[in-house]
Amino acid sequence: MKNIAVIGTGISGLTCAHLLSREHTVTVFEANDYIGGHTATIDVEVAGQQYAIDSGFIVFNDRTYPLFEILMAQLNIKSLPTEMSFSVNNALTGLEYNGHNLWSLFAQRRNLLRPSFYRFLGEIVRFNNGCKVIYEADKYPTSSLGEYLDQQGFSAFFCEHYILPMGAAIWSASIDDMRGFSLRFFIRFFQHHGLLNINDRPQWYVLEGGSRSYIPALTAPFKDRIQLNSPVSGIKRSDDGVYVQVANGEWQHFDDVVLSCHSDQALAMLTDATQDEIDVLGAMEYQNNEVVLHTDINLLPKRKAAWASWNYRLDGVNQQDIAQRPASVTYNMNILQCLPSSAPTFCVTLNQTASIDESKILRKFNYAHPVFNDASMKSQAKKSLINGKHNTYFAGAYWHNGFHEDGVRSAVEVCDLFGISL
Repeated sequence: MKNIAVIGTGISGLTCAHLLSREHTVTVFEANDYIGGHTATIDVEVAGQQYAIDSGFIVFNDRTYPLFEILMAQLNIKSLPTEMSFSVNNALTGLEYNGHNLWSLFAQRRNLLRPSFYRFLGEIVRFNNGCKVIYEADKYPTSSLGEYLDQQGFSAFFCEHYILPMGAAIWSASIDDMRGFSLRFFIRFFQHHGLLNINDRPQWYVLEGGSRSYIPALTAPFKDRIQLNSPVSGIKRSDDGVYVQVANGEWQHFDDVVLSCHSDQALAMLTDATQDEIDVLGAMEYQNNEVVLHTDINLLPKRKAAWASWNYRLDGVNQQDIAQRPASVTYNMNILQCLPSSAPTFCVTLNQTASIDESKILRKFNYAHPVFNDASMKSQAKKSLINGKHNTYFAGAYWHNGFHEDGVRSAVEVCDLFGISL
């Protein structure tokens, strides 16, 4: 039996600790005063009624979250089917649409009379079909997404009102950041998630009671060995294992350490980082996003028929300003969490704090999301150079696509090295 330190209580850290605790003694360190990382369900009271609203991890599906689904089944956590729809609202031009169905697509009735809007719909079909051909042939151009869009002659309208905002909403990136995405990475993700299909898309789900509902069962085997408010200030390796320093206190000895935090955080903790660790982890950057839980419906499209689960707002003084701004997306939590019709409209909005009525703000957060570019994806392929070396392991969604399934997957990969499977 080993004595193992796990740093971080996001889905990666909790999954590692849950599986490793079957055969080893696990101690978990968390810098925050709560468990869960991006799994953050917030209790709020509005008009005398209590609601539990998710502010970070929200949804998963039945096609591309196989490991997460297995884990939830083992923990006997119940889920609810939900709707995953996407709208775009251009504050400069007034254009808005919701691609969920024909009615919502033409929620703005004047789009019925716009030839440009029909050309736009045709470009969606052309883009989807072209990407499927590339995927099926498994021959990917070395270009970025933006270069591919230019090479194939897609209009600025299509790029700015569909594919770039959709990607920006998914990865919490700017429009310009999306142009720099690897085309291979983008197509593979969209194909696997059914986003290149008009129909035959996966069924999406939320967890009953909020995303935090899995935390008690997942932490049960090691709940007494979780240390909150315990930021790790240093990690050093030696011949007899690993030493962990918490908040500049005394060094604690462990046989192994699993760094299930962000890549930049992990690198900062290593006082004796190897050149491989510096190169691999240093190329994986994160960007911060302001997140606000509120009830200001002005952040949603003007027409209620255009309200979607995810609502991207193109807002700025000009198109260049819009493209350079961080992701501006609002999640309609009533749709996503299947809240009762009597509930106020709860919104979770990224990077538009100044536009929200201050009196309607319930909570503010700051979440960091991985940046996916050529440098980070090349580093992903070098994981074996550092994972499991010097009694040190690395888990995190940044090793794959940046989502909850990827956090579980990275944890399972670490535990496989210990001979423990999901």
